[in-house]
Amino acid sequence: MSSFAVALQLIIALGVVNVWVIRRDRATGYRPDGAENIAEEFSRYGFSDSFRRMIGATKLLLAGLLVVGVVYSQVAVAAAAGMVLLMTGAVAAHIKVRDPLVKSVPALLMLAMSATVVLVRI
Repeated sequence: MSSFAVALQLIIALGVVNVWVIRRDRATGYRPDGAENIAEEFSRYGFSDSFRRMIGATKLLLAGLLVVGVVYSQVAVAAAAGMVLLMTGAVAAHIKVRDPLVKSVPALLMLAMSATVVLVRI
């Protein structure tokens, strides 16, 4: 088992919980202009509230599976692969609303960390 991959899994999981639970109703410098919380962020991207809830639930589920994946590498690979797909979509959403590149940095980092977990744990 790679300690590096395990550390990345835990960082990703904690990051998801931070964004979707702890800071969901707080403004950050990484949300698109005019968005003070996650609901406004998804609205700014043109997504429905039900889509936001589905994405949030999926990200939290994958975060939990990344923690389980500390013990079961196949679970880690599947969860990280799912996170790669979601983070690719997040980057695309930032591009869609023409956000400056700096606003995509968290999604790009999560994408890179998730891809690394997939590659290391395969």
